[in-house]
Amino acid sequence: MHPILERLRSRLQTLEQEHATLAAALAQPEVLRDPDRYARMARRYRELETIVALYRRWQQLRRECADVETLLAQERDPEFRAMAREELQRLQADIDQVERDLVLALLPADPNDARNVILEIRAGTGGEEAALFAADLLRMYQRYCERKGWKCSVLDAHPTDLGGYKEVVCLVEGDGAYRRLKYESGIHRVQRVPVTEASGRIHTSAASVAILPEVDEVDVDIRDEDLRVDVFSASGPGGQHVNKAMTAVRITHLPTGIVVTCQDERSLHQNRRKALRVLRARLYEYYRRKQQQEIAATRRAQVGSGDRSEKIRTYNFPQNRVTDHRIGLTIYRLEDVLDGDLDEIIDALLAHAQAERLKALTQESSVQAAASDA
Repeated sequence: MHPILERLRSRLQTLEQEHATLAAALAQPEVLRDPDRYARMARRYRELETIVALYRRWQQLRRECADVETLLAQERDPEFRAMAREELQRLQADIDQVERDLVLALLPADPNDARNVILEIRAGTGGEEAALFAADLLRMYQRYCERKGWKCSVLDAHPTDLGGYKEVVCLVEGDGAYRRLKYESGIHRVQRVPVTEASGRIHTSAASVAILPEVDEVDVDIRDEDLRVDVFSASGPGGQHVNKAMTAVRITHLPTGIVVTCQDERSLHQNRRKALRVLRARLYEYYRRKQQQEIAATRRAQVGSGDRSEKIRTYNFPQNRVTDHRIGLTIYRLEDVLDGDLDEIIDALLAHAQAERLKALTQESSVQAAASDA
């Protein structure tokens, strides 16, 4: 048996009981009449389904394995014993796989995984070429959202004359958006001949990507007295009314100095509401990072902080290459990636993160076992 499962058997039994209790409760009239309560309980029920199914499959396989071992101990026919040993090997392989899947399913989930995403892209070093690269990244993520059936809305954008972006902020809405996009935060680097380069030299430019979980009002307390709200006329495409109506909003959070602008919508109320959504996400990230920095000050062994200054990926046009430096993954399908085909990279990042968490959990289990034996 996997050593972690041995220590978590009581927890698995508790989760199985909770799953059964929720199944019964979801059929009760008083729960069905309360949409909010029903939604909360149904979400928790779905969270437990995979774990419970794996746990029951694991129990069933272990029973079958025990039955075959009993037969093998009693049987004397060589041919039958050979068949039994072969069946035992197959069952053990299935048990090992289910145990690995079950341990991964028991890893603590990121509470933000089910949230929508505030996606921010900013041009970095490289001038106009960096702004054009920021536009390429925006298109890449928009195409990826289309592939996933997510909605991607531009909340605020600062375009350049050549079609690039100094900065663009989007809201991505869809199931699993944060879970799959969260590892995109960091510095993205491009190596290519810029359209502004007459001599044909390859330049290296960069753009930063920030992936923030959209948070609910209850997650971040924003007091009206901490806000300065400025209203101005929007600029850019959108019709004659754009430059006449005072619909754009700039909100400054005075305690932190965080500033959010939104001019995408045609009404002041809608822009203010969207700006507050972005502000809430940025404040959540601000306080989360502040807490992480305080922890890191006393625990310097922290690995993979996810700091945005880290160069996470390079897009090399002459070599048709995309390299993710965190996991050493290189693929030679640059055009496909920039067209939104990101699953190979994101799946590899998710697998790597799971492996690291499993490694940490295994080490923690070993330490606890040694302490209990001492």
